[in-house]
Amino acid sequence: MKRLKTVRKKIPLLFFIPLFTFLGSAQDTVKKVRDNQRPNIIYILADDLGYGDLSCFGQKKFSTPNIDKPAEQGMIFTQHYSGSTVCAPSRSALMTGQHTGHTPIRGNKKVPLPSESITVAEILKEKGYTTGAFGKWGMGLVGSQGDPLSQGFDHFYGYNNQSLAHNYYPYFLWDDEEKIILEGNKDKATGDYAPNLIHKKALDFIDENKDVPFFLYYPSIMPHAELVAPSSYMDKYKGTLEPEKPYKGVDEGPKYRKGPYGSQEFPHAAFVAMINILDDQVGEIIEKIERLGLTDNTIIIFTSDNGPHQEGGADPDYFDSNSIYRGYKRDLYEGGIRVPMIASWPNKIERNTKSDHISAFWDVLPTIADLLDIKVESEIDGISFLPTLLGKKDQKEHDYLYWEFHERGGRQALLAGNWKLIRYNVNEAGDYELYNLEEDPSETRNVIKDYPKKANDLIEELNKSRTPSKEFQFK
Repeated sequence: MKRLKTVRKKIPLLFFIPLFTFLGSAQDTVKKVRDNQRPNIIYILADDLGYGDLSCFGQKKFSTPNIDKPAEQGMIFTQHYSGSTVCAPSRSALMTGQHTGHTPIRGNKKVPLPSESITVAEILKEKGYTTGAFGKWGMGLVGSQGDPLSQGFDHFYGYNNQSLAHNYYPYFLWDDEEKIILEGNKDKATGDYAPNLIHKKALDFIDENKDVPFFLYYPSIMPHAELVAPSSYMDKYKGTLEPEKPYKGVDEGPKYRKGPYGSQEFPHAAFVAMINILDDQVGEIIEKIERLGLTDNTIIIFTSDNGPHQEGGADPDYFDSNSIYRGYKRDLYEGGIRVPMIASWPNKIERNTKSDHISAFWDVLPTIADLLDIKVESEIDGISFLPTLLGKKDQKEHDYLYWEFHERGGRQALLAGNWKLIRYNVNEAGDYELYNLEEDPSETRNVIKDYPKKANDLIEELNKSRTPSKEFQFK
């Protein structure tokens, strides 16, 4: 396993002017955590959970009491952004501290995270943490340079292939480098619900590492399509979320359980049942931490990898999953990339607080480095939000956030304060759009003709915000 490199190969300044070179920010104002006080870190990443899909963020049709608990005990971030609008690049931004103009994986093509990448798990291993990932990886198949075991994780259990993670009764999962055949799912059997298997392994990881600092990365596959849950959960919701719109999927043939979604007669009920399972699992993690006496020394962060999906019978409009925000998964409007984020750490993060600090997935790496006083010189785009977590006043702010997306004709977006620049159909030289999120958070009024100078300034910044990528190019 490679060791952390504190100096990486430099990219020519002409192409890459990093927003932030991390050298231990806010050192004069934030008391560092000493080696013998290293907190455990649990990062729970839901899959395609919308901004409005938690009751603490306004959901009315169902409740999420266990996820709400760390919100009550900690801080809600009202303007937190995912790394991308689909899963693989979002995870790449999280792990590397780079936005999608710089991170190696910028789309859902099966491109592995390269060996030279520095990940969150690697910097934590250098600080003596045991690291484990449980759920959907999506940044490199087993044996590739992007394999989680090659990217700083001691243990992995779940799906390496993000396409196979569409199916909840798979034929196999991976336990490190061992392929575990799930006999309970042979042919069309439904004996082994993968989220339950993954969850048990995550709880075991906590038990096994209760006496050492650990990093638990929990990228759940819920509530991403397909929409399916065990009958013990489904029976609670069938008939309660009418009108249902049955979904016809792939239930046989060579592609069955190899990516395409299965049929679902009750998609509304299945969606809520899956969130119920996720909420129960978060509750069991919290309960485990409390029972082991680790609560005061454990940071829990909960968020989602992008906005709500519309696949497999999902109906985000019915649930108001994107709240007041326009767009869904694969959009760069707010609904596709603004995600719920909750952080709790008793006696460090003030209870029942909210922050409108603008933050993104690529801020997680520098925040953890800041927390542990790790001096890393890396070409990253993130800024530590530790001062916000600890209630300090010297929080640095982003000049801008940048996203790019390489499907559906190519898309780009730049957020600078309240101003949001968006361009769809990049490959066809599509027009720019400009929105003032303070006045128009739902992005209903394109004001680009009213603010030509502001638009030109942001277009100039957007054009400087990416480096060339062999795998991910605009025409």
